[in-house]
Amino acid sequence: MPAPLVDALRGIVGPAHLLTGADCAPYVLDGRTPEAVAVPGSKEEVAAVLLAAAEAGISVVPWGGGTRMGIGAPPARLGVVLVLKRLNRLLEHEPGDLTATVEAGITLDALQSELGKRGQWLSLDPAQADKATLGGVLSSNDAGPRRHLYGSCRDLLIGLTVITASGATVKGGGKVVKNVAGYDLPKLFIGAFGTLGVIVEATVKLRPRPDADRLVIVRFGHLKEAGAAARAVMSSDLLPSALDLVDAEACKSLGQPGEAALLIGVDGIPEQVEWQCAEVERLLRPQGLVDARVLDGEARDATWRARGGLGHGAFPETAAVMRWSVLPAQVADVMEQGAGVAQRAGLGAALAAHAGVGVVEAVLAGGGRADAAAIGGVLSEWRALVHATGGQALVESAPLAVKEEVAVWDDPGPSLRIMRRIKSQLDPNGLLNPGRFVGGI
Repeated sequence: MPAPLVDALRGIVGPAHLLTGADCAPYVLDGRTPEAVAVPGSKEEVAAVLLAAAEAGISVVPWGGGTRMGIGAPPARLGVVLVLKRLNRLLEHEPGDLTATVEAGITLDALQSELGKRGQWLSLDPAQADKATLGGVLSSNDAGPRRHLYGSCRDLLIGLTVITASGATVKGGGKVVKNVAGYDLPKLFIGAFGTLGVIVEATVKLRPRPDADRLVIVRFGHLKEAGAAARAVMSSDLLPSALDLVDAEACKSLGQPGEAALLIGVDGIPEQVEWQCAEVERLLRPQGLVDARVLDGEARDATWRARGGLGHGAFPETAAVMRWSVLPAQVADVMEQGAGVAQRAGLGAALAAHAGVGVVEAVLAGGGRADAAAIGGVLSEWRALVHATGGQALVESAPLAVKEEVAVWDDPGPSLRIMRRIKSQLDPNGLLNPGRFVGGI
């Protein structure tokens, strides 16, 4: 990296907030070490860092809490890693309007804690909420089990402030739920993995905290029975906040015995919650229910944390994690077939799904026979299996040797042309997170 750029970055963020050399080790990405790590303390500093990097022709990789940085093709080269953890303030909270404007570097746990002081919350529950930042969650369009009822990032976003690759500040949307008609440009940046701009602030919709919140764990003797039970819940009068399906290996990681289980989240007013908890057992008994337990408080929270940590907690060593998107009605069958693929390869697998929205997390065990060829073979078979259903597959994490053999992203088809045109308009020199997104964007 040119010495003048290092000096410029040091002058922008301060010597204590610019890392070089061995100090960059915590930010190694797929075996590549960044040339520098800048940790700005304001959106003005973010803009200045991006402008300086653009003038030097050096790439920039935005970094929140690092929980989703494993997603993406291996970078050809890492220039500047831009860490946003110092932008961690709740800027505005309007309880009467149920809105908040927040800096992108705040963690989800810290944000929920602040909002909870006024009896409100942001209805997102991604994994590792103690580390995941709001900007990272939005950039990766991450969502947890409660997406079943409350929707994803796109449903909760009102406005954004973004810094472009050239250092320009762009604002979109507003600070109230009802905005003017027109193109909803902030949605472009949701799930773009920092390739179009760096999110520095967001205005989001909030909800009142529910008076009661329970988790019902319903065990079954077979995955197909649990899948049928999930479909029965979706077609019933129940209104769960979460509906997750887990197989036998995933059950073990949750400390639950059995071959399969449904994790059913229920929240709201106490009378409604109590009725739904009782109705779950009545409804699912004909579906082959083995038993049902209702959890509250720390036991509930610990189970949801374990579910969110499946990708790194299911096995002593994790070889790879893949995410599938299929029709909700296909979830149980695809999970069963996917487990069979891993078993034939001599590898362990744990599978869990947000059953109501058709998103499956497939975790492949490492160690033993899990060499790159075996891992790559299973991932390729999994992708073929998912494609046969009309679904999509994404490699969320895998060793570098596997990523070099197995595509991280599916082929986007004709939409890639539009995506490239948008990229060329917002980042014409291709400096933001280059080469790591769909189609090499």
